[in-house]
Amino acid sequence: MDVTIEPTWKEALQDEFSKEYFEKLTSFVKEEYRKGAVYPAPKNIFRAFDLCPFSAVKVVVLGQDPYHGPGQANGLCFAVGKDVPLPPSLQNIFKELESDLGKPLEHRTGDLERWAKQGVLLLNATLTVRAREAGSHQEEGWEHFTDAVIRALSDRREHLVFMLWGNYAKAKGAHIDRSKHLVLEAAHPSPFSAHSGFFGCKHFSRANAYLKEHGEDPIDWR
Repeated sequence: MDVTIEPTWKEALQDEFSKEYFEKLTSFVKEEYRKGAVYPAPKNIFRAFDLCPFSAVKVVVLGQDPYHGPGQANGLCFAVGKDVPLPPSLQNIFKELESDLGKPLEHRTGDLERWAKQGVLLLNATLTVRAREAGSHQEEGWEHFTDAVIRALSDRREHLVFMLWGNYAKAKGAHIDRSKHLVLEAAHPSPFSAHSGFFGCKHFSRANAYLKEHGEDPIDWR
């Protein structure tokens, strides 16, 4: 199957594209787009990969579903389209970031492309969703695919930082080799749980300290 995705990812994940589950997933997703509104736009399904090649990944932030409201999902987890009001979880991410770094953000837009281009893979576990139906594309095959993404990074790269926020992301991190990567875990940044361990986690400064310790340029989170 010919999948339009960034070339280094296409090479890293080539075995997945010929598997039966991926063929079924592709048929399902195409039919969903044909029947009605699905997010993100088809060109943005693999945007996280297109902006952050396999060899460029330094940090992985793991989300669950794309946003399901009009104009929100843009292919990057927790991010939204330009000029779209910031969802509560992203507002809390920015609050923690400012607290952690001790400085106000230079950019408060929600697109987060600026992070992706520095090596932050903003990966949702499920890459598509039906409009206004949270979780509607779960258990259709995307989770198998994104598990393969995590395994490929864990096995073939070294000294990456994985940020796992919330129980779902923590469970998804079972495939990570913690002997050669830094795994940072905290509560989810949603308003329901951010005060239970997300605020004060200092993941952004800890990630940069680890990257510098291993000879990598830090991420300019601001």
